[in-house]
Amino acid sequence: MNYLAHFYLSGKSEPWLVGNFIADAVKGADFSKYDPEVAAGIRMHRAIDHFTDHHPLVLQSTQRLRAEYRHYAPVIIDIFYDHFLAVHWNQFSSERLTDFAQQSYVTLNRHHAIMPERSAFILKHMKSGDWLMSYRTVKGIERVMGGMARRARYESKMETSHMLLEQHYDLFSREFLDYFPELMRFIKSNFPGPHHF
Repeated sequence: MNYLAHFYLSGKSEPWLVGNFIADAVKGADFSKYDPEVAAGIRMHRAIDHFTDHHPLVLQSTQRLRAEYRHYAPVIIDIFYDHFLAVHWNQFSSERLTDFAQQSYVTLNRHHAIMPERSAFILKHMKSGDWLMSYRTVKGIERVMGGMARRARYESKMETSHMLLEQHYDLFSREFLDYFPELMRFIKSNFPGPHHF
């Protein structure tokens, strides 16, 4: 899952949101420099990634892209699934997506001082490009994938992946809608706290 899902699963906890956001920039298992609730958010992020990477429905989605995009396929599926979360947002939240996105940016900005440099850099571009809202449309996904392709270390062809999203749209959508409630239940069971779902 990508940023939108990680933020949504953080519930009403600011520290969990911050931890989920910075997790990819935090190496190792020593989180002692962070508040315990931020550390819980980092652990949550890693648990989400592990659950997602091993889920049969996600693997099914990923396999559809494997021949064309190889080891980039799981990265692409993370973005596709955020697209479907944005498209079906009202099914999972009573809060408007626009309000959720803006509040997420405000919350993260409030904790800018504790962020690793990489996370602060990403936040700057996330806000200016309004990434969370851009996930709603295939055109937005095309822009996101184009940006990721330009930053990829090797040729990825990710800039063309939106075409497979359109080609298999209903299949990807069904897989996401079957998978995501299972992820929600997993998080609720393993991270008791201020959830909004």
